[in-house]
Amino acid sequence: MIEIKQLNFDDNDFWTQLEALLAWEAVSDAAIGDTVKAILSDVKTKGDEAVLEYSRRFDRLTVQTMAELEIPLSRAHAALESIPENQRQALQAAAERVRVYHEHQKQDSWTYTEADGTILGQQVTAIQRAGLYVPGGKAAYPSSVLMNAIPAKVAGVDELIMVVPTPDGEVNDLVLAAAAIAGVDRIFAIGGAQAVAALAYGTETVPQVDKIVGPGNIYVATAKGMVFGTVGIDMIAGPSEILVICDGKTDPEWIAMDLFSQAEHDEDAQSILISPDAAFLQQVREAIARLLPTMERQEIISASLGARGALIHVNDMDEAIEVANFIAPEHLELSVEDPMTMSKKIRHAGAIFMGRYTAEALGDYCAGPNHVLPTSRTARFSSPLGVYDFQKRSSLIQVSEQGAQTLGQIASVLARGESLTAHARSAEYRLKD
Repeated sequence: MIEIKQLNFDDNDFWTQLEALLAWEAVSDAAIGDTVKAILSDVKTKGDEAVLEYSRRFDRLTVQTMAELEIPLSRAHAALESIPENQRQALQAAAERVRVYHEHQKQDSWTYTEADGTILGQQVTAIQRAGLYVPGGKAAYPSSVLMNAIPAKVAGVDELIMVVPTPDGEVNDLVLAAAAIAGVDRIFAIGGAQAVAALAYGTETVPQVDKIVGPGNIYVATAKGMVFGTVGIDMIAGPSEILVICDGKTDPEWIAMDLFSQAEHDEDAQSILISPDAAFLQQVREAIARLLPTMERQEIISASLGARGALIHVNDMDEAIEVANFIAPEHLELSVEDPMTMSKKIRHAGAIFMGRYTAEALGDYCAGPNHVLPTSRTARFSSPLGVYDFQKRSSLIQVSEQGAQTLGQIASVLARGESLTAHARSAEYRLKD
């Protein structure tokens, strides 16, 4: 039987144990940082030439021109037509649900007028051009294309540039089909840090973008961190996480499989169950042992649960909520009788899945809300990817002649208090004698 840690809220060192369990550091060591820095510098100075060289070296492509690395949109639409009908229907249904949900997030400009005629407000505009990184080859995630591209298009992004590695020339039709459905504008068969660099700095062929979104390996994540400031990024995500709070009345096999659903991502993923029912925790432990041999990714799940998984016993649901808010999980399942009431007590979570029938996996693909979520406790201060990530806000200020008298006096006093005389005189020039 796999050994999953059990923590008990009443233990004197419970919080110390929990902190140790949650601790995770990216494996981006100095060597990776130096490699990425060199790639970014090469692409910034040599443009297309460097991108071609790295594509030949890392993806083993025999390409001589950038034209060979651009995948025409006709190829994406052909992929959409060629995939099996059930896959096409599933992608289209998921895309429509994601689109409808994100339409609700779209923000509009607003203004208000004060009594003296001064107009204040906020103008909302879309980012002009965004870049979407998509893992390629065998690690194909068409759902990620939908989750990143559709909010951008709903926001009104003019041009969406997708980069996807094609190692050994391996092109994934599901990814291309998703790009066609989502309305991606251009697609380049480029991956790794060189793709991030091309998007961030622009080359003779790849246009410079304003923001880069999408998941990737440690080289991609490191590159995104290094180009932040030149361009915006969505987030630097850690391993996938799920936290389940259960009152002990859900089928233990359901809960075991929900824990598996994130553990199968990779060995660093984290799956945690909290319950006040000690007998139920044991039932889930037994269900895990029973179901694990049936899983295709048995070794990965076993490694994940053994290293970072946990069953946590609490005395009541208030303690469960306290622990959940400390963990600030990426995915939180409330498998309880009244999940809506409990959800109102949750302050920190990327996405909250409410009720016994709401498997987290539904959120990964087709529920509608975005599956790009904050990890590693960053849900304490950040949010899921959304339309708002592709919109900018500009303040609007139009001061009337009358308003300039009142505001000018205030600004003058404060500016002189800061010894910024030009500020003060700029405001004073508009004052009437």
